[in-house]
Amino acid sequence: MTSTLDLALTRDGEGTPLYMQLARSLRDHISGGGIDPGSALPSERDLSEMAGLSRVTVRKGIKQLIDEGVLIRKQGSGTFVARRIEAPGTKLSSFSDDTRSRGEDPGVVWIYKSYALPTEEEAAALGVTVSTRVARLGRVRLAGGEPLAIEHAVIPAMFMPDLDSLGDSLYQALDAHGHRPTSGTQRVRASLATPTEAGILCVQQNSEVLRIERRTRVPDGSIVEFTRSVYRGDRYEFVTELDVV
Repeated sequence: MTSTLDLALTRDGEGTPLYMQLARSLRDHISGGGIDPGSALPSERDLSEMAGLSRVTVRKGIKQLIDEGVLIRKQGSGTFVARRIEAPGTKLSSFSDDTRSRGEDPGVVWIYKSYALPTEEEAAALGVTVSTRVARLGRVRLAGGEPLAIEHAVIPAMFMPDLDSLGDSLYQALDAHGHRPTSGTQRVRASLATPTEAGILCVQQNSEVLRIERRTRVPDGSIVEFTRSVYRGDRYEFVTELDVV
């Protein structure tokens, strides 16, 4: 739903720049349900007429909300209200499967993809020796072309003998070799984006992110995956259903 936007601004007397007043008005309108998540924002020209502001001021206000993660800009399509993604905290699933279940196309930008020997920490996490060959994978995860997460995974090479067959889904590739994970543990903690992470995820430095550490197992109990990820905190929520004992 998109109702008529009432963006007429009153000078607040506190010297707040007009673009910030516009951003606040839009933010309040969105949080109040005036524009549904995923809906398009009116054009800069329309917003300029509604608020009685220059298009330069409107553009700055929109950028402020994009930087905050309230809005997202899709090249060639316009500006949209960002969706909050609710990820189930008790379900073992892949980023690609979750993205497709929301009706979006998953994508990947590879940072590195190679075989190597594990560090002592990685070997301990996987339950292997430091002389065990592993596949080390680093990638940016996209949904609808938007970067949402950075993943760094280490997998014993015996479970991933062919890196050339690896597409956008690690679990699909593991499944093709008969090693799809069936159980695991995951830890999630709040953190702040480093300058490098902020640049990759298109957010401001020190924006809120979720750091996730995941270890998964195949049916015989062997650890098949040790992954550390950084997810955008402005887009993701991990939700767990609770039952009364």
